[in-house]
Amino acid sequence: MRCRSRSFILLITAFALFATTAVWQATQPPADPPLTRNGPPRYWKGNLHTHSFWSDGDDFPEMIADWYKRHGYDFLALTDHNILAEGQKWIDVPPAHATRPLAFKKYVARFGDGWVEERIVKDKDGKDKKQVRLKPLAEYRSLLEEPGKFLLLSGEEITHRYAKAPVHMNAINLRDLVTPADGGNVRETIQVNHRLVAEQKKRTGWRILAFLNHPNFGWGIRAEDMIFAEEMRHFEIFNGHPSVRNYGDDLHPSCEKMWDIVLALRLGKHNLPIVYGLATDDAHGYHTYGLGKVNPGRGWTMVRAPYLTAEALVKALEAGDFYASSGVRLKDVRRNGGTYSLTIEPEKGVTYRTEFIATMKDAPLASKPRRDERGDIVPVTEIYSDDVGKMVAVSEDLQPSYRLTGQELYVRARVLSSKPHPNPYEKGDKEAAWTQPVVP
Repeated sequence: MRCRSRSFILLITAFALFATTAVWQATQPPADPPLTRNGPPRYWKGNLHTHSFWSDGDDFPEMIADWYKRHGYDFLALTDHNILAEGQKWIDVPPAHATRPLAFKKYVARFGDGWVEERIVKDKDGKDKKQVRLKPLAEYRSLLEEPGKFLLLSGEEITHRYAKAPVHMNAINLRDLVTPADGGNVRETIQVNHRLVAEQKKRTGWRILAFLNHPNFGWGIRAEDMIFAEEMRHFEIFNGHPSVRNYGDDLHPSCEKMWDIVLALRLGKHNLPIVYGLATDDAHGYHTYGLGKVNPGRGWTMVRAPYLTAEALVKALEAGDFYASSGVRLKDVRRNGGTYSLTIEPEKGVTYRTEFIATMKDAPLASKPRRDERGDIVPVTEIYSDDVGKMVAVSEDLQPSYRLTGQELYVRARVLSSKPHPNPYEKGDKEAAWTQPVVP
């Protein structure tokens, strides 16, 4: 009888616990959905080279970020010259200035009097002058960023030179300002400043990307300088600034041809790492648009990453999981075994031509110096064989592919469209895309 009583008590207790648990669960709010989902990586559109009033751009950083956000970009780095957007900085708004009064008027109209900070101070002659405070990145990013939709990255254009040769490079996702350092020549100047970024990366544990800017600007950098600057892993093959000479001239190769020279010599002769190619705006001017102006929207980078975070983007850029574009969009770029394939996202009425470009292992890699009419050596990129960076296949399909033979040092693709660029770098430019090189 006692056993039955004990069993009955245990049964009642268990039932009560079950009922209490059920009531508690029923009264709890539903579980929050996960903040991240393990879906496939996607392409994010962004610009990694932009200037504002913090250096020599002609607009406020919030206005610039707002432009990119409204024009469908997912991320942006403002990379002003030798400065980070932090601390206190005020700029004058002289009434007779070419663009500042207009920029200020547009700034107030877009962001309002409550956001815009201005003051009146005395100039050297004791007259009143108006100044506007430049907001630091830490302040304005909270106004514009949206998780999974728009991200702002810290950045700096490390602006230096060797003798008369400009040597500029961008550092993305910096924590601390990098002060440019001297090198013994152009190559060493590239190397020593890349090392400064690498040191900060190691010291802070942050993912930071460094890349070389516009090598043909001022004809400052030769392909040979880049070949032996081992620390350099990325550079701009397309830059939207009309003065950077992307396409070279009779004496200087284009930036894209320099890319092939660097790849061929690094991989085929010197056992050095691969180099990836970026497209950027280098925008400075935001009030007057047209040919010859330094406008946004000319070139960008499409980065494939699972999340829109600085760490995920830089990681993908380091791995070469991106393509450069001036308008052409790709749904996919894939290496599947021995096949290198692309899927183009078509626009109605637009045709596409994909050129696969490679340097084969048996290509001659010797070079000879360029000489002037008197026979004297000209200090520019040397002359290389036409087999360095030659076209090995062409396709007009929307899903072009190339079957690697194993005899290539590398293969990359260039997609050319029939669509004129709406605000071209140079008259006659059509929209294009460039994929990253792969090796057999």
